[in-house]
Amino acid sequence: HFQKNQIAMKREFFAVSMIAALLFSSAGTLNGIDTSDTRMLSQPAVSNSHIAFIYAEDLWVMNADGTTPRRLTVDEGIEGEPCFSPDGKLIAFSAQYDGNTDVFVVPVEGGLPVRLTWHPGSDVVRTFTPDGKKVVFASQRASFTGRYNQLFTVGIDGGYPEQMAIPNAYYVSLSPDGTRMAYTPLSPVHAQWKNYRGGTTSTIWLFTPADKSVIKVPQPQGGCNDTHPMWVGERIYFLSDRNGEFNLFSCNDSGADIRQHTNFTDFPVISASATREKIVFEQAGYLHTFDIAAGVPARLRVGIAADLLELRPRYLQGFNYIRSADISPTGSRAVFRLDGARPQRNPGAAPDTGVSSGAPS
Repeated sequence: HFQKNQIAMKREFFAVSMIAALLFSSAGTLNGIDTSDTRMLSQPAVSNSHIAFIYAEDLWVMNADGTTPRRLTVDEGIEGEPCFSPDGKLIAFSAQYDGNTDVFVVPVEGGLPVRLTWHPGSDVVRTFTPDGKKVVFASQRASFTGRYNQLFTVGIDGGYPEQMAIPNAYYVSLSPDGTRMAYTPLSPVHAQWKNYRGGTTSTIWLFTPADKSVIKVPQPQGGCNDTHPMWVGERIYFLSDRNGEFNLFSCNDSGADIRQHTNFTDFPVISASATREKIVFEQAGYLHTFDIAAGVPARLRVGIAADLLELRPRYLQGFNYIRSADISPTGSRAVFRLDGARPQRNPGAAPDTGVSSGAPS
């Protein structure tokens, strides 16, 4: 009787879970998405002629004015951290085509992405070297602790990655001549704790490999979080919450003459990317441009009408969509929490994306 009861309970559990999955997955529709002015575009990268970004965990590219967005990837995994080669012909990005987070490159016109790294840890794209021959990425592959990331380069045609000269770093931007770099030593704790002011606040260091000298960009008394450095000409642009919400700032190449360029108070400026003439950043779910010469920001109007498979009503099979469950005191009813967007690879454990946006909350 015990075995029969177990079988009956399993069948009932499965039936209830499938019904619940159908109900939950039917709840999401496209009615809330504006296909003429779409929100939730993230992680922008900019070249002279194009903007790449992440939407629905896929890589997209569009013209620099926000027109003609095209999806470049349809992988089931997560794509993130795109950046353009200096000539604008290649996009490097992190992706999970084979399950692990690795470095890939793809032509801006689209095509078959080429995998460049093969380590079982996560390799997260940061930038290209100024000559465009190598991709710089952050990884813990040689770190003695999970606390630190380090910087590596790998050729656009493949080869064995080479470690860069600094002991630990997370974000990095190279000077136009490649002789200096602006970097953040630690991963951004402020991504989890808004207005964080603890011992691991994010700082920007200006490093010269030739003489190993370092200049720390000064911060106000009480600290702040400075992140996403972008070296443009003789100035370094960066994001900071030193005056409240995260906004766009800059300093000269000696770390002095700090200026604030945007004044958002509702939502933070999150990820950003720069060319010599402009910066593109994410704020309030939209992409904005900042004309460096004019000092004027403007919001881009981008319309995306995609199939968004996670939102269409559909049947879900298997227990991997169930995040948690509980049975009523009498055993006659059950409650489930489901995520219809993606099944867990390891049921019972939180999924590990491996792609970190570093976005402040």
